[in-house]
Amino acid sequence: METPQDEPFESFFREEKGQSLVLTAIVVASVSMGFLALAVDTGLLFRQKRIAQSAANAAAMGAATELAAGRTSNEQAVANQLATLNGFSSAPALATLTTFNGVSSQYVQATVSQSVPTYFLGAFNKNFATFPISASAIAGGANSSPTCVCLEGTSGEDMYVYGGGKLLANNCGVVVDSTSSNAAVVNDGSYIDALSLGVVSTSWQNSGSNWLNSSGNIQYTVTGAPACAPTMPTAPSYNASNCPSAGGSGGSATTFGPSSATSVICYNNMFVGYNGITDIIKPGIYVITGYLTFESGHSGVTNTGGNGVFFYLTSTAELTIDNGANVSLVAGGNLESNGSTVAPTTGYDGVLLYQQTGNTNAVSIQGGANSYMNGALYAPSANLNISNGTSTAVTMEVVADTMTLYGGAVLNAGTNTNVSEGSLTIGHPRLVQ
Repeated sequence: METPQDEPFESFFREEKGQSLVLTAIVVASVSMGFLALAVDTGLLFRQKRIAQSAANAAAMGAATELAAGRTSNEQAVANQLATLNGFSSAPALATLTTFNGVSSQYVQATVSQSVPTYFLGAFNKNFATFPISASAIAGGANSSPTCVCLEGTSGEDMYVYGGGKLLANNCGVVVDSTSSNAAVVNDGSYIDALSLGVVSTSWQNSGSNWLNSSGNIQYTVTGAPACAPTMPTAPSYNASNCPSAGGSGGSATTFGPSSATSVICYNNMFVGYNGITDIIKPGIYVITGYLTFESGHSGVTNTGGNGVFFYLTSTAELTIDNGANVSLVAGGNLESNGSTVAPTTGYDGVLLYQQTGNTNAVSIQGGANSYMNGALYAPSANLNISNGTSTAVTMEVVADTMTLYGGAVLNAGTNTNVSEGSLTIGHPRLVQ
């Protein structure tokens, strides 16, 4: 039986219990709201992070594509546009990288960042009112293939390799400017080994017995490639009224050449090795206005030629290296035939022969038993014929209108640090991170 004195105590405990339930409900509700707020804002931040990553990926790919195409001034604008299309309004920060994970190439890193407002967390702590969101992506892989054979004919068959001819360009590439379907033809037991073959034509047929029927190895083939048009050397200055003919007469050797390797001498006609004579060709710069002819060898004469020479053929000049003319011609700064010494410098280092633009006389290089030529050959308006003789070692960069390589001749095409024919983008930009 309860006494009157017990009622206040019971009432007190009942009130305390009710207050505890209210406080517990408030705490549970607050914690639940906190978790809910955390869940909502966390989901928001994850979503914004995904948007940022998509924007960074798109921006990096767009900028890398512009870089690969040589439009570096357009990289930022394209990156901005693609980031916006992928839901990110802030302009990406771009950085160009030359290596990634130890691989040399062209890469673009795009980084996007901005502060994202939260819905609930800021109510609990003002430091959580916004969160920084950032993402980064790297795109690249569009490597460059330096061009070492540039054929500038804009129509028809620019390159014809047949009859056992071989074009070796293992560390560089060939670019053919013709827009025709038969722009480049390789068949009849011939082949090309090259890092790349770029053809301007989009209709070029690269298979079948009449086109690229090659047992060689072309690592990259690019159709619709940009045309090659390298800058030609500066023509040397000379006295046109003082260009005598030399060689080709008498029974004694002729000494050709200027007083020094960087001096200029002009000849109307220059006949080398006439009647089996071993002529002397000094290092220097030679201007030819008529004929430059290397005669066939006789009486065991071999390796008629010169080291450290540069020949400039004017608009009326013509070059012929006769079949059996065993010549050794080396551009200034290039390796001589023994491979251990370098020819004297000429002022046109790396360039062996430049036939003036507009001169359409064919350049004919025919084989001899021990022929050796090393240096860039520029004949942008002419056909280059290399033929006859598996022992003909022609080591040069080539710029010509068209080129025919046949009869077992071998062209070793390589790049030289002193001359440049541009490059071709090979492969396609891709995300690498």
